[in-house]
Amino acid sequence: MPVTLSVGGLVSERQTAEAAVSRLLKTYIMTGLFFMLVPGTLIGVWNLISISSAHAPDSASSSWIQAHGHAQIFGWIGSFILGIGFYSIPRMRGLGSAPTGIGWWTWLLWTSGVLLRWTADMWGWGWRLALPLSAGLELAAFLVFFKVVSGHRSSERKEGLPPVWVLLVIAATFGLLVSLALNLAGTVYVATRGTTSVFPHTFNQRFLTTVIWAALVVLVWGFSTRWLPPFLSLKPTRDRLLLAALGLNAAGVILAIAGATIPSMALLAAATVVCIYALRLFETPRGPAKTQGIHPSFPVFVRIAYVWLLISAALAVWASLVGPAAAGIWGASRHAVTVGFLSTMVFCIGPRVLPAFAGVSALFSKQLMFASLLLLTAGCSLRVTGETIAYQGFGDWAWSWLPISAVIELAAVTVFAVNMGATMSQSRAT
Repeated sequence: MPVTLSVGGLVSERQTAEAAVSRLLKTYIMTGLFFMLVPGTLIGVWNLISISSAHAPDSASSSWIQAHGHAQIFGWIGSFILGIGFYSIPRMRGLGSAPTGIGWWTWLLWTSGVLLRWTADMWGWGWRLALPLSAGLELAAFLVFFKVVSGHRSSERKEGLPPVWVLLVIAATFGLLVSLALNLAGTVYVATRGTTSVFPHTFNQRFLTTVIWAALVVLVWGFSTRWLPPFLSLKPTRDRLLLAALGLNAAGVILAIAGATIPSMALLAAATVVCIYALRLFETPRGPAKTQGIHPSFPVFVRIAYVWLLISAALAVWASLVGPAAAGIWGASRHAVTVGFLSTMVFCIGPRVLPAFAGVSALFSKQLMFASLLLLTAGCSLRVTGETIAYQGFGDWAWSWLPISAVIELAAVTVFAVNMGATMSQSRAT
């Protein structure tokens, strides 16, 4: 005989599913905050203090530097991407919720892989086995995630191309897949032929360009296209120019992998300019920004983040022209894009969307949001300037700026972690 459910039963079932996916999202976010604060930033501060004390860029352990970078990129931002993706992408495509059981298995694979890589780089415990195993776990986790969020098609999908923001997210997803494949190839190489767990310098430069510019930067462009026009009341984006920016960016990454450094950096810089123009970030908006529940400085810091992206691209072009002696300029460029652009965008967008995604009442503290953004901007400014001046030999006095910048950035991420952790710990909104 047919089974019927009351309206109350349907609502209860829907609420239960919503609570389950919110718990999954909170776990990914809290995991990302842990990697950001402990394996990522604390080790980064220690590395920078060592470098500053010796007045020598190569005085810090290369394996510790790579452990710090992997924890920040994959442990922090990667965990955020997976958690937000599991929660939001099926909804944006009209598919309901992703299966939480698979989400938990993905979390276990991903977190185990990142932790294994970090411990192998930090202490060298069985690194010849641990490195390729960690890379395999991360790649497996991402493939499971990709299958879940893309394996079904919405019954309401219209004919023709999807929105531009979706194309950007798809391109970024492919870029992350390529990055994880390169990571696996690199770990297999050093495990079978290397004398340490450290990626060779040339390979590491090309790998970082791929993961930063082909994956993370493009992903932020995609979600900027989706969220910033309504949040900031921007004029309609120039979609064709966004696709042109994507094409220039892809060409730049391909040339970087091929070793054509100068033209690749020029293309990445051109892609950045075109993207900002297409988003119309610096044009007069149509109305006031929507800052309910967050600090009113939100629109300012979003634009500051994109200024950092421009600075990073300009520094990369400069470094490519200088050549092998441009270690400080390369480092400053990378810090400008990872901390100045990516971290600032996370600090801006996270407090705006995560409380709603996690089903909590509101952001814990608007003032802490502002403090974290202000500290991050100050620390990044000091670091990018000081690293360029000190490493390139323009002034020894700038070495003293580096540990100060590290402490300020540590304070910024700590404030952000406390604010988001307190937010995630609140009871669900009723």
